[in-house]
Amino acid sequence: MVAWRYLRSRRKEAFISVIAGFSFIGIMLGVGTLIIVMAVMNGFRTELISRILGMNGHMIVQPLDGPLTNYADLATRFSAVPGVTMAIPIVEGQVLAQGLGDASTGALVRGIRADDLTKLKSISEHIQSGDLVGFASGSGVAIGSRMAEQLGIRVGGTITLTSPNGDVTPMGMNPRVKAYTVSAIFEMGMSEYDATIIFMPLEEAQLYFNAEGLVQSIEIFAEHPDAVDELRKPVEDAAGRQIFITDWRERNRTFFSALEVERNVMFMILTLIVLVAALNIISGLIMLVKDKGSDIAILRTMGATSGSVMRIFFMTGAAIGVTGTIAGVALGVVVCLNIESIRQFFSWVSGATLFDPELYFLSQLPADMNADETVTVVVMALALSFLATIFPAWRASRLDPVQALRYE
Repeated sequence: MVAWRYLRSRRKEAFISVIAGFSFIGIMLGVGTLIIVMAVMNGFRTELISRILGMNGHMIVQPLDGPLTNYADLATRFSAVPGVTMAIPIVEGQVLAQGLGDASTGALVRGIRADDLTKLKSISEHIQSGDLVGFASGSGVAIGSRMAEQLGIRVGGTITLTSPNGDVTPMGMNPRVKAYTVSAIFEMGMSEYDATIIFMPLEEAQLYFNAEGLVQSIEIFAEHPDAVDELRKPVEDAAGRQIFITDWRERNRTFFSALEVERNVMFMILTLIVLVAALNIISGLIMLVKDKGSDIAILRTMGATSGSVMRIFFMTGAAIGVTGTIAGVALGVVVCLNIESIRQFFSWVSGATLFDPELYFLSQLPADMNADETVTVVVMALALSFLATIFPAWRASRLDPVQALRYE
C-alpha cells in the first residue's frame, strides 16, 4: 500500500513521477524493440533457410572418378537411404536470357526431371500461371515471376537462351542460341531465385549444354537438414564410388554466420535501452528516498524494521520494471503479429518501399517470435529493474530516524 502511494503523482513529487514515467516508457520500448528485432531476424533467417533449402539440396554429391553417367541408379540408391526424402540429378549452366525486344538478363538454367520438379513443393505449389504439363512433355521451361516481368514474357511466350559453350566449328566455338516456350511461371517469394532461375527438362538441358547422358551433380534432400552429418557415411556407402559431398551449411556458411553475428550484436546494443531505463529507476528512487526522509523516520519510529523500509522502496522500483516489461511484451507481440501491415502503412506514408525485396531477397517482412528468446528478454529486463532498485532501497533502509529527519 505504501509503495503504491509513493508511485502516485502529487504536486510536490511531480518531478519524481516524471522520472518514473520515463523509466516505464524506456523499459517498455526497450523490451518491445528487443522482441520485435529478434522476431524479425529469426523470421528472416527461417524464411531464407526454408526457401534456400526448398529449392537446393541439403547435400550435393559430385563425382571424383569420372562423369556421372549412372545418375538414375545412384539417385534411386540415395533415395533408399534412411533419412533421405529424395535425390535429384541436376545439370546446370549460365545463360543469357532474352525476351521481348531488347530485354535480357543473366540466368541460371537447372536441368531437372519432370517428376523431380513436381516433388519440389517450393516450385510446384507456387506456380503463378501456366502448369507443368508442357514441361513434362519436354517442350517448355519454367521461369520465375520477376524474370518474366523483366523480360515481358507470359505463359505461352518465347524465351531465347544464349550459351557461350555451343558447337565447335573450324572457326572456333560458336555460341548456342535456342528459343523455348514458357509453360509455367513460378513465384517462390525470394527475389534472387524468382529473377534468375530457369527450370528446363533434364534431357533437353543435357543436349543444350553438351552433356548427353550425364549430369553434374545429384542433390539430396534430408528429412532433418540439421542432421546431414549423420547421412554422409550412408550416402558414401550407397554410392559405391568415389564422391565429394558438400552440404547446405558449407555452401552458405559465410551468409548465415554474418546473420548470426548481426543478431547477437543487435541484441547487445538494444539491451542498452533497457539498461538506461533501469538507471533512470535508480535516480528516481534516490530522489524519492531523499524526499520521503520524514516518512521513513515516522515508519521507523512506529516500529517498522529496516527490512520493511527496504521492501517498500524495492516494490516501488520493481513495480515500474514489472509493468514496463509487461507493456513491452504486449507491444512486441502486437507489432510482430501485424508487422507486414505496419510495413505497408509506413511505405504508404513515406512514399518509399521499406524492406525492398530487391535488396532483402524476401517479398514480405517476416516475424517469428521464439518463446525462449522472449522469456530471456523478459528475465533480463526484470533482472536489470530489480538490480536497479537494490541500492536506493538499501540506502533507505539504512537511514535511522535522526538521519532521516536531517534529510528534511
